[in-house]
This record gives sequence, structure tokens and C-alpha cells, in this order.
Amino acid sequence: MRVSAKSDYALRALIEIATRDDGSPVSAEQLGKAQHIPHGFLQAILADMRKADIVVSQRGQSGGWRFARPASQVTVADVIRAVDGPLVSVYGLRPEAVAYGESAQVLQYVWIAARRALRDVFEKVTIQQLADGEVPESVAALTADEDAWQPH
Repeated sequence: MRVSAKSDYALRALIEIATRDDGSPVSAEQLGKAQHIPHGFLQAILADMRKADIVVSQRGQSGGWRFARPASQVTVADVIRAVDGPLVSVYGLRPEAVAYGESAQVLQYVWIAARRALRDVFEKVTIQQLADGEVPESVAALTADEDAWQPH
């Protein structure tokens, strides 16, 4: 899996919003400066997340962006889907929609299993956990194996 700049920037922006103690809206300019995200790119990302009901914007002097629902109810998977679409796709199709000839049909199982593995991590980690510097124990356990840190 390749994590896009959009997903990375979206997650970083949301963590930044979630770390604000008072819950007040944060301007896109503040988010961009704090996380070194290009302003135009961030605006498009925030718009995608607004469409997915992850954030809402507030106009006015003290306006900015805030969560549409608690950060503890927004998962990494929600964010990736909002800005990049399905967690796994095969030439633009969801894995269950891919059709192969007889000898390659088993490949569909690989794509379905990969999606399941990603869900096992991305659907368990919330933005609030990330803002608190935590991940669920099941996710942390996956990083305990030294081989997990090695490029292959």
C-alpha cells in the first residue's frame, strides 16, 4: 500500500485540530503552518473531509475548521476513504468486483486479504488516539516485531 500525500496531510491536519485543548476552530492557515502543508492543497483536502462529514467549517472572525463529530469517532480509515477512496482498489475497482481468468482467480483472495489487514489497523485507530500519542494495543503489537521496521 502506498500512503498518498493527501492522506498523510489530512491525518496530520486532523491531529493538529484534535490537539487543541479548547476545541475552538482552527484556520486552514494555522493548520498549514503547523504541519507544513501547502495551503491550496490543504483547502482541497479539508473540502473532501467536509463532504465526508469529518470536519465542518465556521465562518467569521474566530472561524476555521473543527470536527463534525468527536475525534474519538473518526478513524484513520474514515480519513483515507474521504480523501483517496477505497483502502484497496485494483485498477480502480474494489477487490470483490475484479474478475480474473481461471488460473488467476486466486489473486482476488490476495486483494481481499490485503484490504482486511488494512482494516484491522486503520479502522481501529482514531484521530483522538493519535492526538494523544497512542495506538491500540493490537496495533502497537504489530510494531513490536523488529522485522516490521525493516524495508523489504
